[in-house]
Amino acid sequence: MKNTTIIGLFLGLFSLIVGMILKKAPLISLVTNPAAFVIIIVGTIASICMAFPFSDLKKVPKLFKIVFVEPKLVAREQLISMFMDWATITRREGLLALEARVEEIEDDFLKVGMRMIIDGNDQDLVRDVLLEDVSATEDRHRSGAQIFSQAGMYAPTLGVLGAVVGLIAALQNLNNMEALAHAVAAAFIATLLGIFTGYVLWHPISNKLKRISKKEIDLKLMMVEGLLSIQSGVSTIAIQQKLMVFLTPTERVAFNQKEEAGGEQKASA
Repeated sequence: MKNTTIIGLFLGLFSLIVGMILKKAPLISLVTNPAAFVIIIVGTIASICMAFPFSDLKKVPKLFKIVFVEPKLVAREQLISMFMDWATITRREGLLALEARVEEIEDDFLKVGMRMIIDGNDQDLVRDVLLEDVSATEDRHRSGAQIFSQAGMYAPTLGVLGAVVGLIAALQNLNNMEALAHAVAAAFIATLLGIFTGYVLWHPISNKLKRISKKEIDLKLMMVEGLLSIQSGVSTIAIQQKLMVFLTPTERVAFNQKEEAGGEQKASA
């Protein structure tokens, strides 16, 4: 299974349940204390509503979808091969020859950039427009991740608030030690839920959104470099070397081996 969100969620619940069993803490206490859920879950939602405008909050369902089903992005190795192919066509037939390839491009950002260089726009204008797009995308992604980061900060504190409320209720049972013990145990369920949701759910989700965003932003920056290089008329080898910096050392070795194998197949044919 490649979806680490599901794996992490399962392991988090597993560790909580098994830990409570090993400590001989009654699992039923997790579901028989609705007040803790109200204070933590509803309180966290209330805090987030206070902290962010509705224009940001309406994106939350989409953000959850991204966390569980990561968006499919063009592989960087595939992108390098595409730019190398386009560089060869450009040097042989000119930029206008790429017009037939525009409709084959699935990525909207790359398609817009390709149309701009084919239309003969100034290179500085192309760079400014594309980088502004990248910056706007990065800001949107940052605001989405911040929602969960703030939720992760509020939830544990609300857990302490829930514990205080529970202890206040427990003090009403000083004459009944058994009832007092149950009330104190129930009071700390709120703290448990606050810490668990904050550090096992909300903070990790925020971090994953940041990582997904960085991957997408890096890919867009790679596209910008490739488009500007094609517009400048650089050679196929030069554009390959320029874009290879976006790959890890292991990916570079694998890409070079693939290119060598492809070259040998063409030679033998």
